[in-house]
Amino acid sequence: MSTILITGANKGLGYETARQLIAAGHTVYLGCRDPQRGQDAAQRLNARLVQLDVTDDDSVSAAAHLVEEMGGLDVLVNNAGVEGRGDGNAIIAAEDVTAEMMREVFDTNVFGLVRVTHAFLPLLQRSSAPVIVNVSSSLGSVTLAESPESPTFFYPGVAYPASKSAVNMITVQFAKQFPTMRVNAVEPGYTDTDLNGHTGTQTVEEGARIIVEMARTPSDGPTGGDFSAHGPVPW
Repeated sequence: MSTILITGANKGLGYETARQLIAAGHTVYLGCRDPQRGQDAAQRLNARLVQLDVTDDDSVSAAAHLVEEMGGLDVLVNNAGVEGRGDGNAIIAAEDVTAEMMREVFDTNVFGLVRVTHAFLPLLQRSSAPVIVNVSSSLGSVTLAESPESPTFFYPGVAYPASKSAVNMITVQFAKQFPTMRVNAVEPGYTDTDLNGHTGTQTVEEGARIIVEMARTPSDGPTGGDFSAHGPVPW
């Protein structure tokens, strides 16, 4: 069985991913920014808590040292993310997006992902079957964004899709440069979570399925791709 760290894991997809992996017999660290909420979630799941704010260098470094002291890591699930909606849960369209809004979303979704991956990379390299799962979105697919037949064509936001496109490229580059690791992006689908103001059309159980599947990717499994529960997602 694997030892797995999931960022943003005290609720939503991160929490459900942890629940399913623990039920399958894996050891799971919940990476949570809020210690109290994290502790509550860890107790409910019988998981290990790691205080981890993906936007803070010191927090991430301390988390990596703690996991190292506890015995190492096999799988990293970069789940923490924000969409950056405006007042009344409105999606911020192109005409209203600002550099500061973009920076806030990228700080978590892109820079936070790289910060965590960089800190935990030495631990993953010691594993016999290292895996990185980056939670992306079909909104980050340029192919789908250009297709009027795709639901994502009509999404007016800029910051969130752009951040997930960046996540996709990061995934490809890491997969190429670390061929002994399984590094993939995943598309959970439009899931009912806090991130989208609970407007999603599927349950967290359904959304977590592909994350769990890719977290358990064997050493001869795919790498450098983007996958949903229905198969590969076009870049």
